[in-house]
Amino acid sequence: MSRILIVDDSSTVRRYYREVLEGAGHQVEEAANGYEALERVYTGKFDMLLVDVNMPKMDGYSFLSEIRRARDLDQAPALMITTEGDTGDVDRGFRAGCNMYFVKPVKPEELLAFVEILG
Repeated sequence: MSRILIVDDSSTVRRYYREVLEGAGHQVEEAANGYEALERVYTGKFDMLLVDVNMPKMDGYSFLSEIRRARDLDQAPALMITTEGDTGDVDRGFRAGCNMYFVKPVKPEELLAFVEILG
């Protein structure tokens, strides 16, 4: 069982990922933006991060860049799942520190397969 943090401003999207991941036996926590996610990452250990790009207050790129610079944090793999699919967006995601980049929607079996691969 992995402990996974879902970072997305949409409660509907977070609920969808939660249902898929908990149904497969994973423990899930949620954050609605990058600042909330930073707080959770600094106060707890996660095995994986699922991160959206477009969020208020702090976007997914900034969130990942911030935690990748923090030497005192365990560096959990990050799966960026977003509506932004241009080549420049994908490049920016990998430069920010994601390990995989997907354009929404992601089918449950695809999500679980990559959680297994990265976890």
